[in-house]
Amino acid sequence: MLFRSGFFDFLSSLGLVSKIVLLTLVLFSIGSWAVILYKWRFFRTLETADQRFLKAFSRHEYPLEASRDVHLHKDSALVAVYVEVAVCYQLDGNGGSPRLAAENVGPGGDGLPTQRYVERVLAHAIQEQINKTESYLPFLATTGNITPFVGLLGTVLGIIDAFREIGVQGTASISAVAPGVAEALVATAAGLFTAIPAVIAYNYFLSRVRSMAFRMDRFAIELTNALEMRGIREGAGQP
Repeated sequence: MLFRSGFFDFLSSLGLVSKIVLLTLVLFSIGSWAVILYKWRFFRTLETADQRFLKAFSRHEYPLEASRDVHLHKDSALVAVYVEVAVCYQLDGNGGSPRLAAENVGPGGDGLPTQRYVERVLAHAIQEQINKTESYLPFLATTGNITPFVGLLGTVLGIIDAFREIGVQGTASISAVAPGVAEALVATAAGLFTAIPAVIAYNYFLSRVRSMAFRMDRFAIELTNALEMRGIREGAGQP
């Protein structure tokens, strides 16, 4: 077997190019597993916080009353979306919202935002949360795309060295060819071992991002509908 003499003995027998290739793949593997563990914990915390906030939100009669509970759900993406809308309806002493420009105020001139403005705020908040959840995923995609080629490069260079050794020894027997070819193929195997978990994790987390985006879109529709049905003045605490 390839590792019969010992793993460290095998590493010491590798050429400089093979060692560089394997070191590169090990670094990519460590980085990808760090991202996988971080994102798994991130999505788990996010979804738990979202579920808690949805339960708290459903207990309030008026949609904007839930703004008193947002500090209890800081890890929730839905809270980040909700806060952006709630801030639009925070009225100053004159009955207007200091954040709104004149073109974003409703026809009544009461400082309340228009439906179009609220939709723009929601779209921006949702996209911001999607970008946040997609952080570090490009690294997994890059790892899954390039590490097989890095391993293949190591294999090609190793086979070149093996054939060069054959030329030096002047023989093409199995005993002369096999060690060099086996050493070269280790690079391909290492590249695949690095790429496969990264690709699986990338596709899995991408599905989680899409699920979260759908959840935020659904919440945004429910929130805007609730504001329309309950009445903006009631939700904002106006008489």
